[in-house]
Amino acid sequence: MASTILMVLGSIAFAFFWVLVVFPAIPVLPIGRTAGSLLGALLMVVFRVLTADEAYESINLQIIGLLFGTMVVVVYLDRADMFKYLGTLLAWKSLGPKDLIFRISMVSGFSSALFTNDTTCVALTEFVLKICSQHNLSPHPFLLALASSANIGSSATPIGNPQNLVIAFHSGISFTDFLLGIFPAAILGLLVNALLLLCMYWRSLSSRSSDQEFASAREVTNAVGLEDGLLINAFVDQEAFNVSEVRTDCTKESCKRMLRKACVYLIVVGMLISYLMGFNMSWTAIAAALALVVLDFKEASPCLEKVSYSLLVFFCGMFITVEGFDKTGIPSAFWNLMEPYAQVDTAIRIVVLAVVVLVLSNLVSNVPTVLLLGTKIAASAGAISKVEEKKAWLILAWASTVAGNLTLLGSAANLIVCEQARRCHSPRLQYDLSFWKHVVFGVPSTLIVTGIGLTLIRG
Repeated sequence: MASTILMVLGSIAFAFFWVLVVFPAIPVLPIGRTAGSLLGALLMVVFRVLTADEAYESINLQIIGLLFGTMVVVVYLDRADMFKYLGTLLAWKSLGPKDLIFRISMVSGFSSALFTNDTTCVALTEFVLKICSQHNLSPHPFLLALASSANIGSSATPIGNPQNLVIAFHSGISFTDFLLGIFPAAILGLLVNALLLLCMYWRSLSSRSSDQEFASAREVTNAVGLEDGLLINAFVDQEAFNVSEVRTDCTKESCKRMLRKACVYLIVVGMLISYLMGFNMSWTAIAAALALVVLDFKEASPCLEKVSYSLLVFFCGMFITVEGFDKTGIPSAFWNLMEPYAQVDTAIRIVVLAVVVLVLSNLVSNVPTVLLLGTKIAASAGAISKVEEKKAWLILAWASTVAGNLTLLGSAANLIVCEQARRCHSPRLQYDLSFWKHVVFGVPSTLIVTGIGLTLIRG
């Protein structure tokens, strides 16, 4: 344990960080998450919890590089209409509201595993609202399906969410091993989550419109675009897509556009194959991003400006703040207290570990929880065997990710869906997904899905 003064000062710095991350618009200091992260980092250095050199060294450049590369790739995927097609898939020959719940769950889950949960939620929220408005459906269960499935699906790969990136780099688990370890739990979790939604909202899903009326609707509107590194408003029309994008007698310009889209998709597929082959994920993402820039053969500034640099800065500040708080000895003392009851060698201890991660992920946020406890949990499991160590990392990834569904504040994806729905540009599409409306479904879903997943995760 560090000195008392160091412990107090480090705790104060971390408290500033925590308050501003959880409550970014707090009236006393409404500076937002990114500035709050930088403030926490600065206070760690000013209070001499960390030296300036230690602060710089605590920044994980591999994770920053992977985030940057992935965001650039997403920008070019958006230009190639990838998310427009995902939106079209939701309404194509739909069989009714219950079918739509299932489609949203699957599309959101698989998209999040490949393109991150936050990106998926921004891409599809307004589109889901549009479909609900067209068919006089309450957006509530469909928005829950979008957000909760995005969190569950993102657990399947190291690139699905930020905490998985941290786990992948700290654990050394390959992309393939990570996928094989959690994919069965993620698939079953998506199915169970969708079934829970159907059970809880069966009456409302059955009374709004007939399946025939829903299935006969042809118009598909409002998919995605990009703003501040996130996706918004690009108009999609299913009939226009069927006529202009798929027609064989396309003009020379449209042929070039389709060829360019195909090249973008091939580069992204190559990036995913490289992940599976075990190449360094950070440099693979950067290489794919640069390949897309060269393929575009234009000034890259307009696309690079759409990268969320504030998110990269937030992560830099968070790395420093968490490293400083870890140096106070408080996280180590907490884990020493919990370690005898939170191992991965028995079912009861695994449940205790999962509960600890669920609670901390909602109190402190999932990425700081992983940064603070990840290596400690893994070291404790590693004392048993290498297999148990790998299993501990995967359990941490699963529990910390699904924990985001517990409350509205549990993950950024939930907040994105909530804010997108509340501030939709069209007043008739706006919907208020409140904290308590989310909790009613979030608590049972999180507990059931987490429990089921724990039985499927193997080292």
